[in-house]
Amino acid sequence: MKLYDSRRAPNPRRVRWLMAEKAIEDIQVEDVDLFAGRHRTPDYLARAGIANVPALTLDDGTTITESLAICRYLEALYPAPNLFGLGARETAVIEMWTRRAEMMAATPLMMAVRHGHPALAALETQVPEVAAANRRSAERSLAVFDRRLGESEWLGADRVTIADGVLFIGMDFARMVRFAVPEALANLTRWLAAMRARPTATAGT
Repeated sequence: MKLYDSRRAPNPRRVRWLMAEKAIEDIQVEDVDLFAGRHRTPDYLARAGIANVPALTLDDGTTITESLAICRYLEALYPAPNLFGLGARETAVIEMWTRRAEMMAATPLMMAVRHGHPALAALETQVPEVAAANRRSAERSLAVFDRRLGESEWLGADRVTIADGVLFIGMDFARMVRFAVPEALANLTRWLAAMRARPTATAGT
């Protein structure tokens, strides 16, 4: 298998984080230079079907895109440690928090960076209002995660799961635009420090 990766984007980092948590070391990794437009070349588009990273090409030639789809595939191949849930209830709860993390925080924060950091103007036409609106949306969501983390050490279960990875990577990426958790959100602050202390926090960065 070959993973088409980029160290400049947050979604590929989800896959690298999962690979580090599972100690997966037998997948070939190729960096795709986004600023050079390598994700838009005919060869890449023919393989992935879309000008996005990450993409995982399997040994039979099948290519999977979308970071969480790739992570689910790798979870099936490398089941330990479990990051997506054991049993119907736990799996559903982890999925719920993963989707909340992605839709309420990670995606808005990514948009805030894409439209707010000067270096990314090379990749798209930036709209400052988009950056500001998405940042406000993400900031409003933080109370939801703080309440949850007052009930549970981790976001989706009694251990680290993909939900934690999605939220952490989205928040960490947003440091590019000086995003920070308010000190008043003590549970979220505690969780973020715990995530940053894990050896996998810097996987591939």
